[in-house]
Amino acid sequence: MQNILAAAGIMLGLSLTFALVLVLAYRFLKVEEDPRTEEVEAMLPGTNCGACGVPGCKAFAESLVGGDNQPSGCTVSSSESIEHIAEFLGVEAGESVKLVARLHCAGGRAQALQVAEYDGFDSCRAATLVGGGGKGCAWGCLGLADCEVVCEFDAIQMNDNGLPVVEVAKCTACNDCVEVCPKDLFELQPVDQPLLVQCKVPLAGDAATAMCAVACDACGRCAQDAEPDVITMQGNLPAIDLTRGAPTPEATFRCPTQAIQWVPGGQFTAEPSVVHEAHGGHHG
Repeated sequence: MQNILAAAGIMLGLSLTFALVLVLAYRFLKVEEDPRTEEVEAMLPGTNCGACGVPGCKAFAESLVGGDNQPSGCTVSSSESIEHIAEFLGVEAGESVKLVARLHCAGGRAQALQVAEYDGFDSCRAATLVGGGGKGCAWGCLGLADCEVVCEFDAIQMNDNGLPVVEVAKCTACNDCVEVCPKDLFELQPVDQPLLVQCKVPLAGDAATAMCAVACDACGRCAQDAEPDVITMQGNLPAIDLTRGAPTPEATFRCPTQAIQWVPGGQFTAEPSVVHEAHGGHHG
């Protein structure tokens, strides 16, 4: 009995000692939060999307107050909100180019060959594990809407052709669609980058177009018609390097499959023939 009481006394003593240490540590080591942080956080949209590069609006507010970021780093806030935050903190709003998710595929049901019917869990990831989902193009969009489901901002909708359409105004560049796509078809690109390659098939010629009518056939005409070195063919696909010069719509005019598009203003409808005609494209 004495041993039990002694053990209980020791445990009680240790508990009180640790509690005292924690109280003293909190009192002398705590970091006072700048009261402006809470006010700045209230000015932010509260979406906690992470598109600013930090985990959540509170962390971004702390980085703004600490001078580690600029208000324009929040891609969800309106220009008025960004200016309001900048004025409140007495800092420059900063400049940043809006990023938007782009889909590198235009081969929907009407364009891409379907070699089998997938009958399973309604998910692109699941279909990829089961024979690739039945689509003839192993690199193309499966159209089972994982990206639409994961988008918390309702910025992605599936169209009648089985392709996801990104609404630029709603897209926050949160990167969720990039991460969820098992085919790695989404990429975050500057909204003012008007050249868009809508294919990831690494094949050339008839081998590519036999699987999808709008696949890049690696003809290289876009590279020939663009400003020098802006487009180079890499792995049978056009690679765009904006550091080499400004893109021009002429790079899209002679594309025989419309695999490369000119998208002024940022909005992309995911219908290659409509986009091409609407923006004055032609084939030579």
